[in-house]
Formats: sequence, C-alpha cells, structure tokens
Amino acid sequence: MTTLSQTTLSITGPMRPRYDEILTLEALQFLAELHHRFAGERHDRLAERMQVRYDLGNGRDLRFLPHTASIREDASWRVAGAGPGLEDRRVEITGPCDPKMTINALNSGANVWLADLEDATSPTWGNIVEGQLSLHDAIRGQLSHTNAEGKTYEVTAERTPTIVMRPRGWHLVEKHIEHVDRNGLRLAASASLVDFGLYLFHNAHELIARGRGPYFYLPKLENHREARLWNDVFTFSEERLGLPHGTIRATVLIETFGAAFEMDEILYELRDHCAGLNAGRWDYVFSIIKNYRGRGQWFVLPDRDRILMTLPFMRAYTELLVQTCHKRGAHAIGGMSAFIPNRRDPEVTERALERVAADKLREASDGFDGSWVAHPDLIPVARAEFDAVLGDRPNQLDRQRGDVHVTARDLLDIRSAGGEVTLAGVRANISITVRYLESWLRGIGAAAIDNLMEDAATAEISRSQLWQWIHQDHMTTEGEPVTKQLVERMLREVLAEQPTPEGHKLAEAEDVFRTVTLQEDFPTFLTVPAYTRYLVEQAERVEAVTVAA
Repeated sequence: MTTLSQTTLSITGPMRPRYDEILTLEALQFLAELHHRFAGERHDRLAERMQVRYDLGNGRDLRFLPHTASIREDASWRVAGAGPGLEDRRVEITGPCDPKMTINALNSGANVWLADLEDATSPTWGNIVEGQLSLHDAIRGQLSHTNAEGKTYEVTAERTPTIVMRPRGWHLVEKHIEHVDRNGLRLAASASLVDFGLYLFHNAHELIARGRGPYFYLPKLENHREARLWNDVFTFSEERLGLPHGTIRATVLIETFGAAFEMDEILYELRDHCAGLNAGRWDYVFSIIKNYRGRGQWFVLPDRDRILMTLPFMRAYTELLVQTCHKRGAHAIGGMSAFIPNRRDPEVTERALERVAADKLREASDGFDGSWVAHPDLIPVARAEFDAVLGDRPNQLDRQRGDVHVTARDLLDIRSAGGEVTLAGVRANISITVRYLESWLRGIGAAAIDNLMEDAATAEISRSQLWQWIHQDHMTTEGEPVTKQLVERMLREVLAEQPTPEGHKLAEAEDVFRTVTLQEDFPTFLTVPAYTRYLVEQAERVEAVTVAA
C-alpha cells in the first residue's frame, strides 16, 4: 500500500470526546506530509547526537566551530526579531496546557505564556490531545473549565499573554500515532512534528486574525543543523498553509552544552523565523552532567542546591547568550527560578520572593529582555525588577555587552563549581526524583516539591547526579562514598516516608528510578523508558489515513 509517493499515518490511541476536532482528516494529512519530508532527516540528526556523545565520552571537548567562524565574524546579518505581541517579553509564565492551568496563565498578567507540551507536561495521550483542545479553545476565546467540586474557571483578563507553544523535542516520539518511514518501516511519529503540526494547522490563521501569530519555543537543540531542520519545517509549513514567509517565529532554548557553543549559528539558520534565545538553565546543567558524566572528578558538580547562576561557568553561558542575541537583534530571555511561594506558609513565601527578586535583578542587570516564572504570584516580583531596568522600553536590545569575552575554556570551567556533595544532597536527589516520577506517572508534569517547582529538567539533574556520583566513586563531605548500596538504603527510607493515597504510582516510580539511576547504562532521558513502559495506552480503535505526499 505504501509507495515512494505515499505516507500512511495511523492513530493507535483511543478517540475520546472532541478528539476528532483536533485529529481531523486534513490535520492528519498535514502531519503525514511533515513526516514524509522531514522524518528521515530527523533520524539523521539524532544519529549525529549519538556520535557526539560518544566522542565527548572519549575525551573530545566542545569548542566553537572553526568552519562556521565566518558566520560568527560577519556583523551584518540579523534575525527577524519579535512578531506582533512579542515586542515586550519582560515577564513570561510557563505551565502545562490543561484547561485550568491554561486559564490561570491567561489571567496571570504576564506578557507571554509558554504553553508547554514538553517538560511541564506528562505526555499521556489525553494530556497531548486535550492540551491541543485547550489551546484551540483559548485562542478563540471560548475556553472554560469546571472542576470536580463544581468550581468554574473562565478567562477574565482584558488582555491575555501572547502564547508561545513549546512542542516536545526532536528525540521524543508519539507512540499513539504511527507513520511509515522512507524504508517502509512503521514507526512511532515524531512528537515534535505532531505537537507543532497540530497547533500550527488549527491555529495559525486564527492567531494572525487576532493580532498575534504562530510562535514556538524550540527545546533541546544540540547544534545548528537541528535548527536548520526546524527552519526547513517552518518554510515548508508556511508555503503549505498559505502563510507569508517568516510568519512563524521561534525562540530557541539554549539548554544543551553543545548549543552554547553554536548560538550564532543557530540564530543564523533560523534568521528568517527567529525571535530570540532563552537560557534554559536547568536542562543546561543536566546536559553538562550527561555529556561529561564519565570524564572524572573535574566534571563532578556539587549538591544540586549549590549549582547557582553566579558560578563562573554559568555566568559565562548567560552573558554570552545576551551578547550573542543583542548583536543579532534577538531577544535574550532569562531562565526559571525554581522557588515558588506557599500561600499557607508566609516564611516560605518571603524567602521565595527574595530569591526570585535577586535572580531577576541579576538577569535584568546583565541585559536580559525578560525572564520566566512558574507561578502567578511571582509575576509582580519579576516585573518590578525588569521595570526598574527597562522603564518604558520594551527591551534592551541596544545593550550590546561589548565587555563580555567568553572563551571555550570559560564555558568548560566546571571545576570552578567545586564538587562538594553531602549526604543530605544525595537524599534530596533521591526524594525529588522518586516524588517527581510518581507525579509524572499520574499525568502531572509540573509538581511542587519542598517549595520548588519541579519538572522533567530539574528531575533530570537529580537522577543524573546520583548516577555520576556513583560511577565516579565520589566521596561526600562526611567521608562516606556514594555507592549503589548507599542510594538503595536511602531509597528505601524515602519510599517508606511517602503517603500512599488511592491511585498512587510509587511502585512504578521506584521501577523507573532504578532504571535511570542504578543501572550501568545511562538512559539519555529519564522520560523515554518511563513513557514507553507506563504511558502508552493500548489501542481501542485505529483510524488509518493514506495520503499522497
């Protein structure tokens, strides 16, 4: 049935009420075309990632690319910049796309909402399709939600934040949709193409009609070739859907170690579609640990709560990002402070507000044009710090940061962080990983744990640190080596302390924890085995679509 001119796309997940409004024949045809044209190149890019990880593990260090020096040295080129509604991004709120969180974000008073189908979303089939439904309804001003207790939530803000949607990364798949690849093999669909394609197909023209546009945050890029792939997807999609070239605007998260060495090149590849870069600090830390986990004690980071943005290698990364963005007319957006307020504990709230204020003051003073928060109560704090620096200006692109001179050695200076690990730090990482996984397996991708907002990125740091400490025979400051036996003992203690309400997923969380932390092999992402093992639903019906592509 499949020929070189055809692509078969099949839905293997259950079709629940209103799913057919998102998974329409026309939308699926568009997804099939995206896979026909770009799935093969996606596989090539992922194969490159594996080779880079192998090389880094064998002693090669990252560097600024010699063969792209002309791009970095050419001062003449600029990116497209802000689209309508993206001119002022001083406060951005992030969160998943379920109806309640969508309404809260739209009522928050932020300038931008990062509508997250990635790290803050547990990718159950329901969360993915119903997240698209929430966005569809919100964009058209028809979203409301009534919870189990009968409380109704509605959008009441006179002006809502500009939506920037974050699809899942290139490495992830959507196992509830299948496609036939260029070799005739039936494979799970690309989660990136599914999330992007459905959102763009249904909402691009409506967003433009309402004075905004189809905007995206691009996660987990590791090099400029992956950015080029996204740019090709954008260009094809604009032509296919009748959108002027450059309508789509993207903000790239610089949240992998490799991408930090290719910021100019990433901007260049996306220049017709690029609005800015974001300092995705937590995934950046995880990427360092992942890529240098076997390279010895010099690359061991301390307790997670000691990895501060003021460390020299983190300062180098963020200052280079601001300088690179402003040189090219791109917005530089700061990262997420994990601290969150607790409305039942004034002391916790006061500490959270103080720490967030200090973090946002540093970013605004360094030249960032905006930053992220994870909770509506933090918006006034973040806004005050950026207002004090920006005043009535929408950004500070004019601040070129000519004083910044970052070398590859500066970015690689992991040793400057020290490597002090405490028994309390080991236990905290175990507790955070297990409790986050338990939440994620129940379908909740952003979880408040010990007054911090944890998502997949922060949980990745916790579990990868444990793996690294074990395999580097690291010693705690108390003089006890971090071993599997120590982690096993603390794991039992942590599990015994957890509540066990009806429907809990502690046993499953323990299973995943052991897979991603205690095995000899290091899974590149903790969510990959967890998704395959626990979140993929058995097909209830299959809707097959065959289209010429």
